[in-house]
Amino acid sequence: MSGTWDSERPARLARVTGIGWLVLVLRLVALLAIIVPGVLVVFVLRFAEPIFFGRDRPLTARLQRWAIWTGLHVIGLRYRREGSPMRTHGAVVANHASWLDIFALGAGQAITFVSKAEVAGWPGIGFLARIVGTVFISRDPRQAGLQRNQLKAELDAGRKLLFFPEGTSTDGMRVLPFKSSLFAAFSDLEAELRIQPVTIVYIAPDGTEEPRFYGWWGDMDLGPHMLQVLSRFPQGGVRVIYHEPISVSDYPDRKALSRALEAKVRSAMPPEVALPG
Repeated sequence: MSGTWDSERPARLARVTGIGWLVLVLRLVALLAIIVPGVLVVFVLRFAEPIFFGRDRPLTARLQRWAIWTGLHVIGLRYRREGSPMRTHGAVVANHASWLDIFALGAGQAITFVSKAEVAGWPGIGFLARIVGTVFISRDPRQAGLQRNQLKAELDAGRKLLFFPEGTSTDGMRVLPFKSSLFAAFSDLEAELRIQPVTIVYIAPDGTEEPRFYGWWGDMDLGPHMLQVLSRFPQGGVRVIYHEPISVSDYPDRKALSRALEAKVRSAMPPEVALPG
């Protein structure tokens, strides 16, 4: 995949043990028991909610957070939240290490994911992303105005938009420089818009020799990585650190805003983890 981060040290995927296969099957059954009915309910609510709530989606937002929270427990990842999600609408930015970030961030608050347009076409994941109301953005500058209006509509509806400003996932051991171009749209949206930086720190399971166990990056295939994670017992953990929100109007331009948010996210990475970008 173009534009992805890669490491000089290849990933070492763990071998699935006999008990691991059993754990994998049980977790997959439990996840499907959550996802399949959830998709059907959300599909119905997508038609019903506009009639009663307009652009607001209170029922699907609660269902989505419950499903993510339950899924996180099915996976077995130990979850620890530090700080508090902001109560007002706005944007959330975080470092990006894995597909597990969806669970780590979605368990803490109701959020609307913002993803690159390519994800919409991914088998399975693209379908689920559309069902939960993900906003897809293209890198085509000709669509900048249209996408800015789309983001503004989401904010006006009271939703929180989640972005990954690194533009790619990593091994979870570092924070890459934020792409300031992402924040260009914010300057035209709302004078008092607030953005909350969030740091995600994964803790590898006890007994593994790979501290990057939960990271998913480069040309790693999704299937084998999910197999490694879902078959692991016991699991490791994840810390989600919510920093104080930042007002867009406090910064002269998007580059200054981007640097401030990046510094906040990087500041909570443990010294033994925070490798150079």
